[in-house]
Amino acid sequence: MAIMKRWQFWLGLAISLVFVYWVVRGLDWLAFWEALQTARYGWLIPGVLAYLLAMWARAWRWHYLLQPIKSISTAKMFPVVCIGYLGNNIYPARAGEVLRTVVLKRKEGVSISASLATVIVERVFDGVVMLAFVFLNLPELAQVNRASGFVGDIQSLAVWGTMGFVGALAIFLLAASFPQQAAGIGRLLIDRVVPYPLRERVIGMMTTFLQGLESLRSPAHVWMVFATSVVIWLLETCKYWFVMHAFPFEVSFFGLMLMNGIVNLATTLPSAPGYVGTFDTPGIAVLQAYGVDQALATGYTLVLHIALWIVPTALGAYFLAREGVRWSDALRQEAMEKPANQ
Repeated sequence: MAIMKRWQFWLGLAISLVFVYWVVRGLDWLAFWEALQTARYGWLIPGVLAYLLAMWARAWRWHYLLQPIKSISTAKMFPVVCIGYLGNNIYPARAGEVLRTVVLKRKEGVSISASLATVIVERVFDGVVMLAFVFLNLPELAQVNRASGFVGDIQSLAVWGTMGFVGALAIFLLAASFPQQAAGIGRLLIDRVVPYPLRERVIGMMTTFLQGLESLRSPAHVWMVFATSVVIWLLETCKYWFVMHAFPFEVSFFGLMLMNGIVNLATTLPSAPGYVGTFDTPGIAVLQAYGVDQALATGYTLVLHIALWIVPTALGAYFLAREGVRWSDALRQEAMEKPANQ
């Protein structure tokens, strides 16, 4: 497959293998298998339902962000969001984020650059909320694990992450509030770094990208997107909480908020498709910091990961077929290469 030749694939695979090695190093395999055999898998049902609610909330948030460009109902956005999950889960480099903008263009005629701007805004708000989860729960983690350097490492990660996400959010808010000035600065940069034959095309992409930031011009809209992001991540933490009841350990909801934030920050790293290793290793580390046995933490995290992979991937595949969009080489290539055609 052509995708195998991409350096992103091999880099992600190498990083995943390192993380997987950290997981299995010193693992008590007998205790691990016992944890899997004795788990009460009925608790996966409410966990999956909470995850589906979070996915629906993501579809509503995207519908809200796209309103200044085109009003598309949440019911129509939900299948496209699921298709994006499918792409993220089976291809590296978060190809699903671009894939859903490609599908949206084909179905609704929304410019890829404009919808991609809203996707990036989503990720920035997600990052801010995840870091808030981390900061909110660091004092509790410090109390249960004072002797470990793990807390200090997470604090450093949170500080640098906050600087990055908050800085990106500030830039987007300024660009949305002062679109003409932002466009002027963008044109100056394009004139300096982009070859002349490509300038008009790149300027067009920039213009439609700035249109995708229109929802951030209103403070009320910004707070609405932020509040929705908080709801999404609380629902995702509920999923962690429900699945925890399948295993014989207990961590506070706040502890699971911390785990959720750290795990999802780690999955921003390059990895093999499906976030192999980058999802599991930090989650297990957080649970161990709370005193959960390694084998039990590994069993829980593995079951959680598989459940989170299967459900959106299956839904994405179903909607891809139902919507009449073929998972063809042309579509995959279009998504992987972040096309400039509008």
